[in-house]
Amino acid sequence: MTFETVLTAFAAFILTLVLTGVVRRLAVSHGVLDVPNDRSSHSMPTPRGGGVAIVFVSIAASVALAWRGVLDVNLFLALTGGGVAVAAVGFVDDRRQVPASIRLAAHLGAAFWALLCLGGLPPLRWAQHVVSFGWMGYVVGALGIGWTLNLFNFMDGIDGIAASEAAFIAGGGAFLAFAAGLSGAVPAMGLAFGAVCCGFLVWNWPPAKIFMGDVGSGYMGYVIVVLAIAAGRDNPVALLVWLILGGVFFSDATLTLMRRLARGERVYEAHRTHAYQWLAQRWGSHRAVTLAVLFVNLGWLLPCAWLATHYPARAPWMVMLALAPLVLLAIIAGAGRQMACVPRDVS
Repeated sequence: MTFETVLTAFAAFILTLVLTGVVRRLAVSHGVLDVPNDRSSHSMPTPRGGGVAIVFVSIAASVALAWRGVLDVNLFLALTGGGVAVAAVGFVDDRRQVPASIRLAAHLGAAFWALLCLGGLPPLRWAQHVVSFGWMGYVVGALGIGWTLNLFNFMDGIDGIAASEAAFIAGGGAFLAFAAGLSGAVPAMGLAFGAVCCGFLVWNWPPAKIFMGDVGSGYMGYVIVVLAIAAGRDNPVALLVWLILGGVFFSDATLTLMRRLARGERVYEAHRTHAYQWLAQRWGSHRAVTLAVLFVNLGWLLPCAWLATHYPARAPWMVMLALAPLVLLAIIAGAGRQMACVPRDVS
């Protein structure tokens, strides 16, 4: 970890902190507010669109790292080209609803763009074997990217949870890479992006003073999964390590989606049946749920990811060990359970 890398991350944090405040002021003055309805998890009109600051500063950080030769051209193009497309669709969707088919097309287009820039999915080490995906990597990778950026949208339902999760995954991925003696584009960009998320989190921590909107949540998910794929070029178990780091979101969102699909529901429609949303209703506190997720991340998933990094032959077992209790907890909390009525949350 170089001084320039740390300086870039610190500058990204400060710039995001300041710019989010500016965006909030503009949103209030122009009446860009998220007004609560029966599907909302907040009770007061709140400015939205803070994801614009996340996108702007993240791109600025990637430009700075590319200018210094830390970020290679292919990763830079993957992050900026596809990221701008995902953010643009989210920006429009925040103001007037974009048809699901158009959103899906944009997301898959961004996914294929990233995979083309990165040369497809990298080989994956599974126990003693190394799996090469070939052309199937583009199909599997596109589905994985599309799902990850959408699950961040789905999981951005209470104050602070998405920004803190993204900060943990990006920062945790960077920390584990540095601890393993790796350096280069992914840990440097991961550290910078984690700092961006922390800068926004100052404003988004419960009770939130501004929401990121789809422009921010989709972009967050896209950057996270692109960094994970790029990390696989240097470390063949990186995809498994980053999957462990994102275990809370992947477990809750995937289980909820499967249960809603089984009931024949329209999964692209808004709802409040994720495990974290049930917990927020039960506990009456966004802060308590967000802190609980952070506790699980730091106390359970980070050590599991560390073990997977340092004992790569056992990484698949660490994935199962890390995620199994999370799936069980999500089931107990009610992930995907049908809601008989829609009570109003306490923000």
